[in-house]
Amino acid sequence: MSNIENKTSPNSTQGAAPRKPRPRNPQENRKPQGTAKQQGAARSGSRGYFKRPRKNTAAADNAPPIHIYPLGGLGEVGKNMTVFECNGEMIIVDCGCVFPDSEMYGIDLVIPDFTFVEQNIDKIRGILITHGHEDHIGSLPYLLRKVKLPVYATRLACGLIRNKLEEFGLSGVCKLTEITAGQKFKVGGFSIEPIHVNHSIPGSVAFAITCAAGTVICTGDFKVDYTALSGSVTDLSTFASYGEKGVLALLSDSTNAERPGFTATERKVVDSLRDLFHRARNKRIIIATFASNLNRVQQIIDLAVEDGRKVAFSGRSMVKNTAMAQELGYMSIPEGTLIELEQLNQYAPEQTVLITTGSQGEPLSALSRMAQSSHRNVKVGPGDFIIISANPIPGNEKSVTKIVNGLLLLGAEVIYESMYDVHVSGHACQEEQKLLLTLTKPKYFLPVHGEYKQLKRHALTAASLGIPETNIVIAENGSHVILSQTELRLGDPVTAGAVMVDGLGVGDVGNVVLRDRKHLSEDGLVIVVATVDRSNGVVVAGPDLVSRGFVYVRENEQLMDGAKEVVEMAFDRALSDRRYDWNNVKTQVREALSAYIYRRTKRSPMILPILMEI
Repeated sequence: MSNIENKTSPNSTQGAAPRKPRPRNPQENRKPQGTAKQQGAARSGSRGYFKRPRKNTAAADNAPPIHIYPLGGLGEVGKNMTVFECNGEMIIVDCGCVFPDSEMYGIDLVIPDFTFVEQNIDKIRGILITHGHEDHIGSLPYLLRKVKLPVYATRLACGLIRNKLEEFGLSGVCKLTEITAGQKFKVGGFSIEPIHVNHSIPGSVAFAITCAAGTVICTGDFKVDYTALSGSVTDLSTFASYGEKGVLALLSDSTNAERPGFTATERKVVDSLRDLFHRARNKRIIIATFASNLNRVQQIIDLAVEDGRKVAFSGRSMVKNTAMAQELGYMSIPEGTLIELEQLNQYAPEQTVLITTGSQGEPLSALSRMAQSSHRNVKVGPGDFIIISANPIPGNEKSVTKIVNGLLLLGAEVIYESMYDVHVSGHACQEEQKLLLTLTKPKYFLPVHGEYKQLKRHALTAASLGIPETNIVIAENGSHVILSQTELRLGDPVTAGAVMVDGLGVGDVGNVVLRDRKHLSEDGLVIVVATVDRSNGVVVAGPDLVSRGFVYVRENEQLMDGAKEVVEMAFDRALSDRRYDWNNVKTQVREALSAYIYRRTKRSPMILPILMEI
């Protein structure tokens, strides 16, 4: 954890000659003129910041502090989870996951470490969810398996959570309470107000959390879209009203902190997609996007209706999410527009639009199977016009490129990445971040939701507006930040980290296993099998060598014959003292074979000796 670096003030007089005292002006002793508001504005100086409302000093000194424990989302994009504690009661905001990077061989999902939550289960009063994206709800089934807690979320997020819990066989495991922006509610000793924000999924909210220590605002993922497709702009007036009352701390989305200006409006995507629909006049249109980006899916449906096309969905998550969104009223599809995927080939290409998953190059996604010509219902060819309406998440670029290449080889025309404005971010850029900082006027600022470079950039933005650098904290997962009206301090860190999910196993794969998997992926495996007489140490069968992922044995018989000779000599040396320490025998065999293979090939495969005693 670190505060942002202190900078020497440009007005510093360090090292300068002492100034001569100037004559006192009698007018200086006069009280300043004007209203209190005007005086406050004058005192705020020229740094462009603000004068925070005054608090009752005695009450502030006696108020208990609020403890903030980030368990995920700091120094990374995803896995967002934060615990707040005041007066011995706790609440959790978000419980997300992150998808594995290329170094996590075989891992399906990464979730936060819930140790701290389990240790404090008697204090926790509930879980608040800002919106329904996987990086904010993806870990809920894994947590609710262990602890039973009520969950508070907007209507759409509740629907997505309900679907997710059903997949895990956890229906009814927790109480799901629907909340609405602008309607306050209580969770234990915390008073919560959800505040409407724009994002790439409907039903997104920030939370104003008020307790004895003061008010803390968590923005969740947000942007300010003045021409939002939903017709509802981020509720800036409510943020401003909290700023006038006094905000103890602001925890704000840092994903786009390095990008200047404002995030583009979703309507820009509508115009680009409309142009592409006209360009694809005589072709079938296939559009890949996030299954949770329901605003984008609705845009595509509206354009399809405008163009007289039928719409089909492909991908399990796409089908489930759109069905749920229609049921809840978040999506409108005119009667007769939607067709089953199996009916797609019954219509002329220029009469159809297929909306599918796979915009991030996921290996098992519908678009990936289309690129490999293995999709059961969709065969891609020269008559297809394919749009990937999403930018690759860092780390997914190679997977997306592989799919694009596959589709192009099949003869399709493909629009991807920045060729046209077919995607805009759902996160605030610098000017929107400044706007929220200025409206809320926080005493303390904690940038969240981003890698360290993004957190740092957001912290510098806050400092440029006049927030004292000592009041800005760049925290880490597991940090313990203690805030009150009079001080900011750090407590002892808590347990936090990444737990890897592999199939049905949760947490049974750690760094040692990942290291072995990496080793196997790079150099392969050689297994040495031998049967030894326990009584006299004679090798009665073998040694035999089995190679996997190392060399093609039939073309390297000389190498493998030499390896077998080396192993036989190693056995002879190891068993000559007649002490029969089998662990020592395995070590000597492993070291001798490893040295031989490296000398001949400059490779270091994993070597696994197996001794069977009779």
